[in-house]
Amino acid sequence: MQVKLSALGKRYNFEWIFRNLDYEFSAGNIYAVLGHNGSGKSTLINTISGFLLPSEGQLSFSHQNATIPVEEIYRYLSYAAPYLETVEEFTLTEILEFHTRFKQLRQISVPELIDRMRLQKSRDKYVKDFSSGMKQRLKLGLAIYTEAPLLLLDEPTTNLDQEGIDWYLEHLHQNKQDRLIIIGSNISHEYSFADERLHITDYHPVAKK
Repeated sequence: MQVKLSALGKRYNFEWIFRNLDYEFSAGNIYAVLGHNGSGKSTLINTISGFLLPSEGQLSFSHQNATIPVEEIYRYLSYAAPYLETVEEFTLTEILEFHTRFKQLRQISVPELIDRMRLQKSRDKYVKDFSSGMKQRLKLGLAIYTEAPLLLLDEPTTNLDQEGIDWYLEHLHQNKQDRLIIIGSNISHEYSFADERLHITDYHPVAKK
């Protein structure tokens, strides 16, 4: 999977979040998108996901030498962020089985994924009754273990305790092969292992005096 940004810009009303962003993300690497809260990390990741449209410039995708239309990129990615909602009226088992109707898991069964997320005692529990940490581990487990060449993670350890952080690091490293991974963060333990770092503030337009 390759993602190429050419003179990319995004604005809300008259305020530019970033502009003139030229960058290329390549398969087999882990990238960190860095910046303070409100700097545009999530906006960039949501633009790459196809959820947001850029205000200017071009965004192109390719996989195994084939061009992927922006409107089809959702088929090739998995995504976890604390602001993305899950279907809370499902039990843990139900939501995993529902998910696998649309996207395959990475050579793992639903019961095995429950075990790997360390949520065995909650397999029949409704997601609405999960703690915030359990919900985040569920989101990460679904994203990391979905068979997708592009993995997007925004602030992945939000609501996780140290045990949850250790779990995230362990399972991300176990599932990084043959993928393009992009992490939006301002916390070092979430991205310290990244191959390359993109500072989104480098692409903030300079305000005119």
